[in-house]
Amino acid sequence: MDLTLFFSPVEESIYSSTTPVTSFFHNIRAYTEKMPDYAGAHLALIGVNETRGAGHHPGTLNAPDEIRRKLYELKKGSGSYRIVDLGNLNPGVDLEETYVRLSEVCRILLEKNILPVILGGTQDLDYGQYCAYETFEKLVSLLNVDAFLDLEDKHGVAADRRHLHRILLHEPNYLLSYTHLAYQTYLIDPASIGVLEKLYFEAFRVGQMRTKLSEMEPAIRQADMLSFDISAIRSSDAPGCDRAQPFGLMGEDACQIAWYAGMNEKLSSIGIYGYSPAMDDAHRKTASVIATMVWYFIEGYYHRKNEQDFRSNDFTKFTVSMPGDPDTLVFYKSRFTERWWMEIPGSGKSAYSRPSIVPCSYTDYQTATAGELPDRFITALGKL
Repeated sequence: MDLTLFFSPVEESIYSSTTPVTSFFHNIRAYTEKMPDYAGAHLALIGVNETRGAGHHPGTLNAPDEIRRKLYELKKGSGSYRIVDLGNLNPGVDLEETYVRLSEVCRILLEKNILPVILGGTQDLDYGQYCAYETFEKLVSLLNVDAFLDLEDKHGVAADRRHLHRILLHEPNYLLSYTHLAYQTYLIDPASIGVLEKLYFEAFRVGQMRTKLSEMEPAIRQADMLSFDISAIRSSDAPGCDRAQPFGLMGEDACQIAWYAGMNEKLSSIGIYGYSPAMDDAHRKTASVIATMVWYFIEGYYHRKNEQDFRSNDFTKFTVSMPGDPDTLVFYKSRFTERWWMEIPGSGKSAYSRPSIVPCSYTDYQTATAGELPDRFITALGKL
């Protein structure tokens, strides 16, 4: 399909001064004079100048191009880059049409095994990102990184404050699991967290993450799609956000999350939303943070190991005796990456009659050896 109808090319002023052959820009194929052939690409950058979800006129913030100015200047990372930049998606006549266009483009890319990297735009665009999976007849695990929990359902509330509510109620329902990272307790209605817990969804405060970010890696590893709102990063590191907060993740934390997400073999789309150049400082600090996040995500992508065959010699199997039901827990550890997984017994129902293997951490294994069921086991069993 000719995607030229959907996109506008990258303006020359954004890349004209990028001369080093080792730069990111000179190692990808971008839509400048003509749309690049995206067949066989690994990743595709998509800019979306759509901000009506927060009440702004579309295109006024020009966030994707500001991110490109920083990203193009970075050096090429490891791996044999097969990356295309499709330019900026043309907004629809209304917000709903933009969602449909983004969904259609992402669906086309996913069908060709190309990973969309969406540079927004307000976070409600992740509804279009999510809808791209509707025709694939598979359940989707959504990872959301956001200081807020956008579950508003009142009429008249901006779309970027209720996009999560819309995803949860979307029909047909193909959402298997939802994980929320970096919320800030004083910004969240406690009842909303209760709703997530009843659905066996997970939510982690920013304080929990800052204590030991590596413990979040298993939650990131089970996601099919990632929606990252820049409001999760503290304002001193990322001031260019309408909802910037004085506390939150550091820029380094955001890059670490992006690296983990890139390493996740399951993850097939990512969107980074909420950037407002009008709120950024003179040095475009926020654009630099996002560009570096994209760089680390791509670096993680080219370090994927495709660890799937748990019966192979690439894994060490651990069986832990438990004092109750179940009487044993089974863990697997990769000999190459030292990542951990645990086995969840089947429920006896047709869809989940066989055991499932889900990501976990060494801490979960230690908890089991102490005779306690890990929280991740209980949550995963509840989902199934």
